[in-house]
Amino acid sequence: MAQLEQYYGTGRRKTAVARVWLRPGAGQITVNGRPVEVHFPRFAGRAAMLQPLQLTETEGKFDVTVNVCGGGENGQAGAVRHGISRALLQFDAETRGALKKAGLLTRDSRAKERKKYGQPGARKRYQFSKR
Repeated sequence: MAQLEQYYGTGRRKTAVARVWLRPGAGQITVNGRPVEVHFPRFAGRAAMLQPLQLTETEGKFDVTVNVCGGGENGQAGAVRHGISRALLQFDAETRGALKKAGLLTRDSRAKERKKYGQPGARKRYQFSKR
């Protein structure tokens, strides 16, 4: 049996982690076993996720299978975008310049800052009373 040609990429954003597989196909996208429209009901999440495919003009050439966990909708969409970018890099190293220029290969390290003790939040302080 012939080896199925596929490309893998891991994407991360906030606390979300996405495992992405690209296989040559008709452009079908499944996220956690469901169609992409079900998992990402908002257009913004789908648009962010498809950005690397549109940039490299490979939209509709790959079937994308994604397993994503952790985080919320925006974090997961960002993680999938990062994973697709990394998988496309495995497919064709020539796309590196375009993906890097668009900032799609860099892991967005911004995450929620931890709450500090003796304070109500990460930066907020209790009201100061002089007397």
